Amino acid sequence: MFTGIVEELGIVRALRLLPKSGQLTLEGKKVLNGTQIGDSIAINGVCLTVIRQSEREFTVDVMAETLTKTNLAELKSGSRVNLERALQLQTRLGGHLVSGHVDGIGSIRRITAWGIAQVYEITAPSALLSYVLPKGSIAIDGISLTVIDVETDYFTVSLIPHTFEETTLGLKGVGASVNLETDLIGKYVARFMGLNTIGKEKQDLSLGFLAEHGFV
Repeated sequence: MFTGIVEELGIVRALRLLPKSGQLTLEGKKVLNGTQIGDSIAINGVCLTVIRQSEREFTVDVMAETLTKTNLAELKSGSRVNLERALQLQTRLGGHLVSGHVDGIGSIRRITAWGIAQVYEITAPSALLSYVLPKGSIAIDGISLTVIDVETDYFTVSLIPHTFEETTLGLKGVGASVNLETDLIGKYVARFMGLNTIGKEKQDLSLGFLAEHGFV
């Protein structure tokens, strides 16, 4: 579990991609402090397991499912990536609960300046947008951001100068792809209410339903 508060920008040092798997070696400093083999690190919002590490680098395996559902296959040697270690119980929850399990890929549609901020329009699949709501939280490339508005095929977020300068979003332009993870709690609520559930009838949320599933 993560918070979506990026700790540092890492650098891809080696990339080995096969048709159904891959392996990444990345340079990082802060995220390797206290990290052991088997620990999880979010790379552009994707939760991956450390399989090897040295003083300044670590290596992770990437499964076929991850290559299909994220934009990690677009990385190249020298690419900058957002890095965050897994949440510890004593850590301040500065963002929101992020699992590192990406829901889909979006695309930067437009970037406009608004005072000190940069407003990003992000296109996304309609099935994913159904979990996005104004003033709710979303993780974009692992960055916890607050949604401004939601339209039929895109949503908007605003970046303060710190986020623009300290994460990969400041390096990306119009047309670039981004990993999207919608709010974890919202997905569970929608699931229990029967929303966006393929092949099942929608269930009304009632006291009896909540009791049946152990909520009351």
